[in-house]
Amino acid sequence: QVQLVESGGGLVQPGGSLRLSCVASGRIFNPFVMGWYRQAPGKARELVAAVRADGSPNYADSVKARFTIFRDNHRGAVDLQMNSLKVEDTAIYYCNVHANDNLHYWGQGTQVTVSS
Repeated sequence: QVQLVESGGGLVQPGGSLRLSCVASGRIFNPFVMGWYRQAPGKARELVAAVRADGSPNYADSVKARFTIFRDNHRGAVDLQMNSLKVEDTAIYYCNVHANDNLHYWGQGTQVTVSS
C-alpha cells in the first residue's frame, strides 16, 4: 500500500511563492516518475511538472521558468517550488507517483489560491 501525504498549500498574493511537498510511504522504491498535477474549477486535471527516476524534469509550458520540481529518492519525496505565482495558478494540486508496480498513486490534494 502506497500513501502520499501532501503539504504546503495556502493563500498567496500574485507574485508570491509557495513550496509544496509530497512524501510517499509504503512499498515504494525509486518510482518511474514523481510529479504534480493540478485541477482548477471547471477544468480538467493537468500535468504541472514531473521528474523521472533519472532526474530529468518535465514542465507544463505555463509554469516553465517559474516552478521547479525536486525529487529526493532517499526521503521518497517530491517538492514543487512555485515562484512568481499568478491568479491562474489557483487550483487543487495533486501529487502523483508512477510506481514500479506500474500503478499510479495520488495524494489527497492541497489547495493553492493566488489572490490579492
